[in-house]
Amino acid sequence: MNRIAVSISRGIARVTDVALGPYQTAVIRIGFAATWLLFLLREFPHRQEMYGPDGPWKWDLAQRLVADNHAFTILMWSDSQVWFETVYTLAVLSALLLLVGWRTRTMSVLFMVGVLSLQNRSIFMGDGGDNVIHLMAIYLVFTRCGQVWSLDARRARLAREARARGDLPRAGTQDRVGLVLWAALGLLLAAATGAGRLSPGWLMIFWGLWAVQALWWAVGRLARAAEPRILLDVIANAVHNAALLVIMAEACLIYATAGWYKIQGSRWQDGTAVYYPLHLDYFSPWPALSDLLASHGTIVMLVTYGTVAVQVAFPFTLINRRVKNVLLAVMMTEHAVIAVVLGLPFFSLAMIAADAVFLPTSFLRRLGGWAARARGRLFPPGARKLPGQRAQGPRTPEPAEDPHVGFTA
Repeated sequence: MNRIAVSISRGIARVTDVALGPYQTAVIRIGFAATWLLFLLREFPHRQEMYGPDGPWKWDLAQRLVADNHAFTILMWSDSQVWFETVYTLAVLSALLLLVGWRTRTMSVLFMVGVLSLQNRSIFMGDGGDNVIHLMAIYLVFTRCGQVWSLDARRARLAREARARGDLPRAGTQDRVGLVLWAALGLLLAAATGAGRLSPGWLMIFWGLWAVQALWWAVGRLARAAEPRILLDVIANAVHNAALLVIMAEACLIYATAGWYKIQGSRWQDGTAVYYPLHLDYFSPWPALSDLLASHGTIVMLVTYGTVAVQVAFPFTLINRRVKNVLLAVMMTEHAVIAVVLGLPFFSLAMIAADAVFLPTSFLRRLGGWAARARGRLFPPGARKLPGQRAQGPRTPEPAEDPHVGFTA
């Protein structure tokens, strides 16, 4: 019984003491924000036909659909062109700011609002990649995805260095940008609430997130003892780790269901399922390349059976790290090939971003080191020297991430 109690206590401490997978959640944040941002920019000339009030899916049809499925979309608050352009711009800006990790807690919520608003306005415009982005945008709200590789992490590091030097900010000057952003969003939320635009469920979610921001700031600035901040850290870590587990389970569920449904199809059973999309004009951006692949029956059969085998087997390989890494590399390569051969870049980017949750931490740290060295070569420290300032050497890798970064305003 003592061994069981010790094991349980260690497990609880592991889940609550630290937010697990900081590099994995950062890659997910960057991957999905970049995918959505590139999609919105790519479809900017066609935004009216896809999501605008004058698109094929008319306003009255969208109203009837939303009233039936109770989907969340702020695009249905008004049918004016100005409101549509405002929402589309909000979606672009929130994706960009989430990508660079500026105020990740707030931007993750705005990112979710932008994704849900556009996709739920015209649900027949999406594909499997859009469904993945739809789900992950919700899960990201509950993660501390700005711990590393973000402007939030950089701001926290600079604050730690300033405290180490004894350069403490004056009272009342801490994080003015966060306070202004929090107050502005509170006014907008109050206006939407007063106009009756939000359902009771979404009212509880948005006001709850807004109140958590206020509580986090108040405890960090006003609490004299450390216990309230420790308690908030414990809760935030537990929520983050639960959301990370859901993201991993969702990725496994996607591959498991896709694999088992493929097994039931006759074309996947006889090894010809890959052959037919290669002859569809919609999935042939490079006809010569598609014809070349389709002309080799053995390659088509191996790719067909290999796809099914990898998707069915992947969830079971998580118990073996080496086998999991091999299949992970195979799946990412397969999605890259799909992006080129079948012309589905955003679907492939979304799936690769979802797969990134299983990447080893050691590999991600090396990847970050390579990116830092590349940035150092492109932008040497001496080139950024201010007048009268001494040139500095290359910065050392960032220290351990600040556990408080993810809940900044």
